Amino acid sequence: MRPLLPAGLWRRARLVLSRRAWRHRLVFWGGGLAIGIAAVALAIAADYVQAWFRRVVGYSPYLALVITPAGLALSVALARRYFPGSQGSGIPQAIAARRLTETAARTRLLSLRLAAGKIVLTLLGLLAGASAGREGPTVQVGASVMHAVGGVWSGRYPGLIVAGSAAGVAAAFNTPLAGIVFAIEEMSRSFEQRTSGLVVTTVIIAGMASLALLGNYTYFGHTAASLGRLQDWAAVPLCGVAGGLLGALFSQLVVAFARGFPGRGGRALHHHPVLFAALCGLLVAVIGLVSGGATYGTGYDQAKRLVETGGGVPGSFGMLKFLATTLSTVSGIPGGIFSPSLAVGAGLGANLATLLPGTPVGAVILLGMVGYFAGVVQAPITAFVIVLEMTDNQGMTVPLMLTALIAYGTARFVGTRPIYHALSENFLPREG
Repeated sequence: MRPLLPAGLWRRARLVLSRRAWRHRLVFWGGGLAIGIAAVALAIAADYVQAWFRRVVGYSPYLALVITPAGLALSVALARRYFPGSQGSGIPQAIAARRLTETAARTRLLSLRLAAGKIVLTLLGLLAGASAGREGPTVQVGASVMHAVGGVWSGRYPGLIVAGSAAGVAAAFNTPLAGIVFAIEEMSRSFEQRTSGLVVTTVIIAGMASLALLGNYTYFGHTAASLGRLQDWAAVPLCGVAGGLLGALFSQLVVAFARGFPGRGGRALHHHPVLFAALCGLLVAVIGLVSGGATYGTGYDQAKRLVETGGGVPGSFGMLKFLATTLSTVSGIPGGIFSPSLAVGAGLGANLATLLPGTPVGAVILLGMVGYFAGVVQAPITAFVIVLEMTDNQGMTVPLMLTALIAYGTARFVGTRPIYHALSENFLPREG
């Protein structure tokens, strides 16, 4: 009897429908669902602890002078003692894990234990008023979940880590497209054909889990502002250059502190990390007092207010948030820079809008967000897609894209390396 299908097509059908193929799909799909749930839980908990901190300092703003230094010092102490590898954003750890070939080495950066510690310590930082985000930690949590559910296949299929990282971005921001672009541009710098379908499906499942639990929403609200006149387009190069320079400065400072400064002062910082974290916390508290409390936390509320109304925050918010985020990041606590960076960019855009009378303030704020963020991460497509998808303003597509490219070129021109890839080298074995 002749087969119903040609031999080659029959072999491909058997491969696609094999138990092994379905097992791989279930690893990705189950991991994506778990990541979506974890991201939502972290988002809800982050909002809760920030609200608690605001209530406490509402009784007396000066309580932050005690709570913030103590909280940052405790976070660093716990991270170094019980959860080494959890410090910072978490994205550099995921990038480094992809470059490692041994499962044991990867497990030191990605594990369920480390993911649990990352969540707890990120919440501790926000509870103490640190200027940190939860999106970067969600990436490390997502990569850890995929590494765990993948089991022995994680070493053979690095697409698991890429999928987990991308799903973390998609679920944290409720932006599936941004998660896919992040996987291509930032995590892998190339897309592996054999795992691309599973990566996309994982991102979609994580995004659907977030959508089902939190509903459909735009992360930073919505503005219909656009560049209607020809002279309004002057905001594009202005925000691109200014955002690129300020973002590059932030990256250089963070990388320099992570690698350690030479000399006696640098060695002192290295040998007394908890004390240094407390000092950073004290400065963060002082900045919070100066800003009237606007610089504490992720910056989500302030950025959303700026996007939707063009104001509602102090004029100094952008620069003060920049300082608070820099201090929180170099302190060594687990915590991300996504939301704080976008908040800094929103503040920068509001400041630059004063130089462009007649130009819609909301449009300049969006350009400031994408310009600064692209200058920090040097992933212009990810920056443009994240801001576009989070604000749902299709009329700003081309200006946002151009601003991101200008900011990226500016940061590259001054010699700044992409922050996540530069930091990932700290988690790789030393050569020689």
